[in-house]
This record gives sequence, C-alpha cells and structure tokens, in this order.
Amino acid sequence: MLLDILISFIKIWFILSLVLTMAAALMWSERKQSAVMQDRIGANRANIFGNKLLGFVNIMADAVKMIIKEDWVPPKAHKTLHTLAPIAAFFPVMLVFAVIPFGDVLRIGGKEIPLQILNINMGILFIFAFASLTVYGLILAGWSSNNKFSMIGGIRGCSQMISYELIVGLALIGIFMVFGTLQLDSIVRQQNELLFGFIPKWGIVVQPLGFLLFLPAALAETKRVPFDLPEGESEIIGFNTEYSSMKFGMFFMGEFMEVTLAAALLTTLFFGGYNIPYLYNGDPVTGFLFPWGGTWILPHIVVVILQFCSFMFKLMFFCWFQQLVRWTLPRLRYDQLMNLSWKQLLPLTLLNILLTGLDLTLIG
Repeated sequence: MLLDILISFIKIWFILSLVLTMAAALMWSERKQSAVMQDRIGANRANIFGNKLLGFVNIMADAVKMIIKEDWVPPKAHKTLHTLAPIAAFFPVMLVFAVIPFGDVLRIGGKEIPLQILNINMGILFIFAFASLTVYGLILAGWSSNNKFSMIGGIRGCSQMISYELIVGLALIGIFMVFGTLQLDSIVRQQNELLFGFIPKWGIVVQPLGFLLFLPAALAETKRVPFDLPEGESEIIGFNTEYSSMKFGMFFMGEFMEVTLAAALLTTLFFGGYNIPYLYNGDPVTGFLFPWGGTWILPHIVVVILQFCSFMFKLMFFCWFQQLVRWTLPRLRYDQLMNLSWKQLLPLTLLNILLTGLDLTLIG
C-alpha cells in the first residue's frame, strides 16, 4: 500500500515537472520560432555575466519580474474574484494531465507500473469536465476587473470556448464509436493494432475527418492566434488587462499549458499516443514484430524508453505546429469565428458521426 502511494506521488511529481517545464520551454521556443519566421534574432538581451544561453536567460528574467512585480488590483474591482480568476484558469488544466498515458506498463521486480496517473473508464469525460472549468477563469477575470474592455474580452472568451468545446466533443464521437471506449489507455492500445495487416490503426487513419475538425477546435480552445479574440491586443481588449505579477503569470503559463494539452490530446487520440508502429511491450513480443516477417527482440526497459520518447516527440511536434499556426495566420473577426464554429464545423461533425455510423454498420 505504501509502495503504491509512493509510486503515485512519483508519477504526479514527474508529470507536473514535465508540464511546467514544457510551458517554460514553449515561452522560449515561441520567441525563437517567431524570430526565425520574421527574419530577426529574437530574445537575446538578458544575460548572466555575459552568457545569454540562447535566450533562456530572458525566460528566467520574466519569471523574476513576475514574482517581484507589484500585485496591483483595481480599486473598484471585486478583490476576491479577481484573485480566484487566475487560479480557476490555471489549475483545471493541470488536473487534466492525470489521465494522459505517457507510456505503457513499466515492469520492475514483478510489479507492473502503468505510466499514467489516473486510469479511469471515463477518461475523456474527465478531460472535458475539468478543461471546461477554465472558462470560469476568463469570465471572472473580465467581470471582477470592473473594466469594460476586460469584460468584453471575458464575454468573447466565454462564447468562444463554449462554441468550440461543442465541436471538440462532437469531433471525438467518431473516435469513441470506432474504438468503443472512453478510456484513454484502451484507445492508445487499440491504435497499436494493424489494419490490413500492415497499416497502424491510428486515429487519423480511421477518423481523418474527425482529426481535421478536432484540430481547429483545439486551437480555438487555446485562445491563440488566429483565435485570440478574448485578448485581441490590437483592439485593446483582454480579459487579463487588469492583472500583473504572478496573477498575470498564471494566465500566461496556463495558456502554454493549454497548448501542451492540445498537443497531448492530438498525440493520444489521433497519432497512436506512445506507440511506435510494430513495437510491442510484451504482446505478442517485447520489441519489433514486423508484418513482412521477422522480429527484433529488445529489453523491456528499452521498449518503455522508446515509447516515452515517441510520445514526447509527437507532443513537441504538435506544440511546434501550433506555434507555426500562431505566427502564420491572421486573426479572425468575431463573426467569422462564430460562423466557422456553428455554420461550418458543426454540420461537418454531425456528418462525420453519420458516416462513421454507416461505416460501422455496413462494413464493421
């Protein structure tokens, strides 16, 4: 019992450290990536004894600045809700990572350790339940600031997240229908099966339209360009306008954690999660089993490390892709944002459900 508790604490510590490190790394990579795309050097001014560390010192300087900066609250703001808003936007995202499987089972001394904090049958619903709570952070921040521009940003964010959460949910119904479960670990394991004896049964293979619908909706949920209407810097509108110090830092970190979460869901649901094609962790072999014949037996720990590296590679690729989109496309107008959700994506998600049902009924 004590060993199980210790293992759970280690996994929680590892995931929290990984997510927070990813968020900090994304702050740096976004600056450098945007600099490369705009033909400039990027963050390179802050230094420690002349060492700039490729711009990483700027991230350290930002952290120090947010910690020591004055925590200012507008005189007529609702101080309690003004303080709770960034907490409501930050912590629900952290909880969602509890159900993301970042690897298969690790076997040590006859004990099997699933590389997932919480493996529950309703894993996807757990994600929807807690991820949707972040909308309260936006609307509370806008309303409690007693600022009309902040309020407009909060209202925009609320309507945007509600609209696109619907698309996210409907786009994933096809995945549930194909794999027959809401348990993320089971979905990932089924994606290691083969179609026609050689094609990995990844989500993007069995649900290509679902992926194309889920991708823009997931980008909209992160509230970043081209879907950054809740902030809209050029319009002087933003739900977090009246925030400073670590309260603003929590909104800032929360945004990059949402980017990491979107990348993790794309990886888990559509790109095989931690799976590598033809690589198995003890079923039927520990190593590679090639469909054209032949096996390559590997030590169990090597397979586990390869699977974890596969998950991280896919995760970082989709984080990079989201930053690429962020610095490529222009911002949508508010009416365009709503039309895209309700008039274009919504009918397509319903069509995808219909086609998936027909396929499963007629073909199986």
